[in-house]
Amino acid sequence: MHEPGHANQFTLMKKKRFAPFFWTQFFGAFNDNLYKNALILLIAYQTASAVSSDILINMAAGLFILPFFLFSATAGQIADKMEKSRLIRQIKLVEIGIMVCGAGAFYFNNTPLLMLLLFLMGIQSAFFGPVKYSIIPQHLSEQEIIGGNALVEMGTFLAILLGTLVAGILVQLDGGRLLIAVSIVCFALAGWMASGWIPLARAASPDLSINWDPLSQTAKTLSFARKDRVVFLSILGISWFWFLGASYLTQIPNFTKTVLCGSESVVTLLLALFSIGIGAGSLLCEWLSGKKVEYGLVPIGSIGLSIFGIDLALSCPLEHTGALSTLSGFLTAPGSLHVLIDFILIGIFGGLYIVPLYALVQMRSEETVRSRIIAANNILNALFMSVAAVFGAVSIGMAGLAIPLFFLVLAIMNIAIAIYIYTLVPEFTMRCLVWIITHLFYRIRHTNLDRIPTDGPALIVCNHVSYMDALILSSLCRKPVRFVMDHTIFKIPLLNFIFRTAKAIPIAGKKKNPKIYTRAFESIADALDNGDIVCIFPEGRLTPDGEIGVFKNGVTAILERNPVPVIPTALSGLWGSFFSHKHGPAMMGLPRRFFSRVWFHVGAWVPPEQATPDILKSRVAELRGDIA
Repeated sequence: MHEPGHANQFTLMKKKRFAPFFWTQFFGAFNDNLYKNALILLIAYQTASAVSSDILINMAAGLFILPFFLFSATAGQIADKMEKSRLIRQIKLVEIGIMVCGAGAFYFNNTPLLMLLLFLMGIQSAFFGPVKYSIIPQHLSEQEIIGGNALVEMGTFLAILLGTLVAGILVQLDGGRLLIAVSIVCFALAGWMASGWIPLARAASPDLSINWDPLSQTAKTLSFARKDRVVFLSILGISWFWFLGASYLTQIPNFTKTVLCGSESVVTLLLALFSIGIGAGSLLCEWLSGKKVEYGLVPIGSIGLSIFGIDLALSCPLEHTGALSTLSGFLTAPGSLHVLIDFILIGIFGGLYIVPLYALVQMRSEETVRSRIIAANNILNALFMSVAAVFGAVSIGMAGLAIPLFFLVLAIMNIAIAIYIYTLVPEFTMRCLVWIITHLFYRIRHTNLDRIPTDGPALIVCNHVSYMDALILSSLCRKPVRFVMDHTIFKIPLLNFIFRTAKAIPIAGKKKNPKIYTRAFESIADALDNGDIVCIFPEGRLTPDGEIGVFKNGVTAILERNPVPVIPTALSGLWGSFFSHKHGPAMMGLPRRFFSRVWFHVGAWVPPEQATPDILKSRVAELRGDIA
């Protein structure tokens, strides 16, 4: 679904309001992973210590994640209180100082200092996290939010992958410590230089008084997130994704060694495919969502995560001889392609799952507390990743569960979590069904969609061609729309679930059922009073001949009670579909066409005092043109 000629997400990389921020966060993520993985590899292979390398490696992971528990709440307050571009530059200056010290520690092989600096890096990342996601809605329009988040997620996982790979390469080179030292300082400087171009982003709560007590403020920060149930459940969904991601990424090395009998190069390939998959899935979100926050993609993502997680578990082990195979040997082994496809598809569906959730949290959060809500997300993400580490250690290390069975357990848990969340918030399931139905039957194009407001009440009027009309409009509008529809359509199986969840308003003729008629107009008035957008089909029925029928006086009655702007719209291309009356009663027989092209046109607003039925019909007919 798109508007012809509208730029895609990659044009943001040419915009000053996005590109400097993108490269700032990209260099930061790259540097974090270069430093952390170089340290872990040096501990594992080149550091002589009285302390076990296993203990040191796990201690390193804990030191990096601990600051997210301790300082995220404070970081969220500061991000809400300060102008964000200045705050980012200050955080990047701190990173330069840490990396200069880290360069010396790497060069002189000072492991205790490297561990301390890793903890300081965690603090720096904890302070960057809230401002990273809260600045996006300040610099991007609503239709750019999905594309911006997609690029950030793609960049983050690409940076993680590249940082991991470069660390592995540099550690093995002669003079590797010096190269690592130079690299981490250079990339810290690159991030700081990029941050200098980030435009101003005003403080959301400049008068906020900072609470420096981490315990009480953490509880308060989490309470902010819980005020909006959809936001909080979205945060839990994001945290669950990081639980899954941490579980998969942690087990990939041992999975490759003990199950696939692959060498280190196979580990690198699987990590690369997983990261590339997430990046690709993230970038697909804008195209699939029509440049709006389409949380109907979230259930699709979770379904894919479960299906291919189960498939990965059942496709192992591969046949092997017992010796570790090289990359070429693995690729020629029976079943290897199956495993590779599973990993990249898990990544793709992970991207489809995570990007709309991040965008939903950003858009549904109040600007004055948005950074604190992002901080709550970071706290829960850290908690879930910590639990994932414990869960993996207990399941595999203590209970002796085979890694493929562990992957199967993760997939089954994902199904259970998805059912739980989508039961509590049926809007996810409703939007998913709408997305699937509209994309199965139609290729939808639209013009002037930005004329439909995202704030304040308005009345949309549209011609009525098929039973799909309301679903098509709801799939396009960025703000939820309250549809007024014939009560018989409202009762259609499956569609009834969608209409109920979308809070559609059933209506009947005044003579046929005066009770439903009266209640409908009361509901319309209440919706407009609450600032909702209401859509009516003034013909009162599906067209029997493809022509636009007489507009009834219901629109006049609505505007007498609530004089709001009226937005004329028109659908074309639906006449002759399975859901129209062209070939007899709708939905009888078999569908005759799929992926047919449908147009949705939005006209200029009509003031309420000018919005007579005849004028509105004329506007709608003009928008529709000759194609029914």
